[in-house]
Amino acid sequence: MESDTIGFVGIGNAGWPMAANLTKHGYRVIVHDLDHDRVERFAAERGSLGTRTLSELADVDVLFTSVFDDRSVREVLLGSGPLADRLRPGTVVIDTSSSDPTGTRKLGEELAERGIHLVDAGVSQRVLGGRESGQITFMVGGDDEAALKRAVAILELISAHVFEVGRLGAGHAMKTLNNYISACGLMAALDGLMIGFRYGLDPATMLDVLNESTGRNFSTEQTLKYHSLPRNFDTGYTIELLVKDLRIAAGLAGTVQFESDLFGLVCDRFAETLADIGGDLDLTASLLHWEHLSGQELPASALTTS
Repeated sequence: MESDTIGFVGIGNAGWPMAANLTKHGYRVIVHDLDHDRVERFAAERGSLGTRTLSELADVDVLFTSVFDDRSVREVLLGSGPLADRLRPGTVVIDTSSSDPTGTRKLGEELAERGIHLVDAGVSQRVLGGRESGQITFMVGGDDEAALKRAVAILELISAHVFEVGRLGAGHAMKTLNNYISACGLMAALDGLMIGFRYGLDPATMLDVLNESTGRNFSTEQTLKYHSLPRNFDTGYTIELLVKDLRIAAGLAGTVQFESDLFGLVCDRFAETLADIGGDLDLTASLLHWEHLSGQELPASALTTS
């Protein structure tokens, strides 16, 4: 059994399995979420503690945050009645949100003045369901060596793939670039499916061919095959989140003064998708926007599990 008490803020689609896996390793986990019903369900299912107020997390040893972006993390820690002022010096905060690395570095400086160590741990997965099965990928950055080592030791218990990628902010930079590259693959694959279907190719067969060829990527192997074509639009990652992450990636490119026309193309296309079908729908529902553009609907496949 582990001795640390861990606070976990944000137990949505990404946070729930991470917090659940921490309980499996014997940690005392206290969860908080704006959805109080979700907190109660988690606490009942996992035998952990739930809290309605952030102040009740003041005595934790390690605090995970899994919220919308760096501004949300800042609000958790430095908002009204700052939680950061209640945390003990030496507390390690592990931010697994999709945050802007510039905001992460600024927040880290402010927390360091209070003796609190921020570690950023961007999250992805090689296969759908990886968060639940321990196949999650963590991209970790931090400036304090002892805090970084402590965070990595915890993350390695719940993940088979933990990468130390640099100083504070590097984890979130790696995460946003990963999502940008993934979105490029999804955009190209959707274009290819619509073009191929117009020509007379079967979309499901196209994916089978791509997945045994050089065109394969996460979208062809996972999201399109198991969710988009079966029209089972539910992987837990919304279009709104994707557009937010793409804008962070474009901002990062600007920060380092690197220009690429592809950023504008991908950001614009998925912003159009959001405007067309709404940001609350799952990323895999992007297929609907491409169908609207093409004026045709792809035949649904019967494949529903990976």
